[in-house]
Parts: sequence; C-alpha cells; structure tokens
Amino acid sequence: MTAFPKPRIVISKCIGFDPCRYNGEIVHDKFVTRLEPHVDFVCVCPEVEIGLGTPRAPVRIVSSKDTFKLIQPSSGLDVSARMRRFSRDFFEGLKEVDGFILKNRSPSCGITDVKVYSGPEKGPVIGKTAGFFGGAVLEQFGDRAIEDEGRLKNLSIREHFLTRVFAFAGFRSLQQSQSMSALVRFHAENKLLLMAYNQTKMRELGRIVANADGKRIGAVLELYEKSFRTALHNPPRRASPINVLMHGLGYFKKELSAREKRHFLEMLEAYRQGRTPLSSAVSVLRSWVMRFQAEYLYRQTFFGPFPEELMALDDSGRGRT
Repeated sequence: MTAFPKPRIVISKCIGFDPCRYNGEIVHDKFVTRLEPHVDFVCVCPEVEIGLGTPRAPVRIVSSKDTFKLIQPSSGLDVSARMRRFSRDFFEGLKEVDGFILKNRSPSCGITDVKVYSGPEKGPVIGKTAGFFGGAVLEQFGDRAIEDEGRLKNLSIREHFLTRVFAFAGFRSLQQSQSMSALVRFHAENKLLLMAYNQTKMRELGRIVANADGKRIGAVLELYEKSFRTALHNPPRRASPINVLMHGLGYFKKELSAREKRHFLEMLEAYRQGRTPLSSAVSVLRSWVMRFQAEYLYRQTFFGPFPEELMALDDSGRGRT
C-alpha cells in the first residue's frame, strides 16, 4: 500500500508552471503543487502553441450556423483550424497518459463550462460547451481521468480522480511485464476497489483473467485494460464502498471493542449522508488492517489507492459531493 508508480498527466501550463494566461498571469494551485512530486506532468498551453503569444488579446467560442469557431474579437482572427490541427498533432505525439488537469472556463482548455457567444464582439452568451482543445481531449481520451483545476477543489471529485490516475499508472506498469501471473496478482490486489466501483465489471474482469479461451497475454491485457478503465469511469455510489467497508469490518469482529465498532458505523453513516469523504472511514479500517496484520486486506489497493498526503483538506473550497 506504499509504492506507487507515477501517473503521467497532461496539465495546462498556466496552472502553476508558466505565466502564460492571456493576461500574462499564472494560476497558483495548492493541489497541483502537492501532486507534482508524485506524477510526471506534461505541460501544454494550446493558445501559445498556435502562436498567439503572451500576453494576448483573449479568444472566445462563437456559434456560427451549425458549428463553433474560435475567434479573437480584437483582430477578427479565426484560429479554429489552427487549434484543431495543433490538438491532433499533440495527441499523435503523446505517449502513454493517465489523466488530464485542464484550465477551467478556458476557450481552449475548458472541458464543461466554456461560454459560447452569439457573435465575436458584443454578442450575448447563448450556452456553454467544452473548449477546442479540451473537447478534443474528451473525444480522444474519454476513458482517462479528465478534470479541470476548479472541479478538483471538490473532495469527492479529487478522490475519484486520484484513484483513477494511480490505478491506470499501476496497470501501465503491469503491461510492461507482459506476465499473466502479474495480471492475476494485479486483479487480486484491486478486487475490493473494483467491488466498490462496479461489481459487474469486477466479475467481467475476473473472467478475462481466468482466460478460459487461452488467449495470448497481449490480447488478455488489451481486453482487461478496456474493462478496467470502464469499471473506474464513474464514481462509486455510496452504498457500494460501504458494503466493502462492512466486509472489511467483518475481519475484525472479534478483535474490536463495541465502542470501536460503533464509532466506525457512525463514520459510515456520515459518509452515506455526504458529511465526510470516503477516505476518512477507509483510513480507520486501514489502521486496523495494520494493527491486526490482516495480510489479505493489507495488499488491497482499496485501502490506499493513492499517496495519503494528496487528500489534505486545507485547499478544499467546495463541498464533498
């Protein structure tokens, strides 16, 4: 539960790495700073890459007939084709990637909340969409962990993002071994995590690992990767992790006092009601795993899916759900 391969994450360069926003500013983000030693960041500023420079007159997304255009109102410049071409070329040169952290509300990098205008200058806002680069990311890498820095201030969203990127990095490390025994071990160690996320996919992955058809290891890994990413795509419903934690509690029913059990059940209820993150109850159960040397549970990634220090609460400006 302590050794983590480094996820490879593409990040908007303005988030802590370069003052390349349109106004020449940089975005300071505590979570990204804390995350940096644990991951390999690939920094990119699409607007600078297509030659707009820093500082620069801002661009906006404009609705034009049946399509969107990326326009710089001050100059009337249409950089739509340039941005699409850059995105395509960037993706072609991108090696393995586990996730993305992109600048929210950016007409290039935003993923959900970018304003769409009716005209290049004084037209009103008529809707919201993804930015040109961010939308291409969603289309090309929809099975990866993709978030913006604003949403990552939400504890639950951050927890889900971290779980996914470190799980994906773990699988990439496994792929290099091209070993069936390593895959069997990987699946066993992730069993409770998969149970908490998607029990149907957990069983499907078990059948893939069993390999009743005798497929070559490359084919098995390809099938496993696709289902593994799907299994972790959506955050778990609260009932599923609670069931896993209750399952874990059963290992210690004779060792724990009535007061300890009651306290743990109260924590589960607080999580059920959205008053505390899942990691709080997981940390308590993990302490019992180590205290009572429950070897099977100790190997489960569910109890430590990512470095613990990454869930610090001091920079959490939004709620938990």
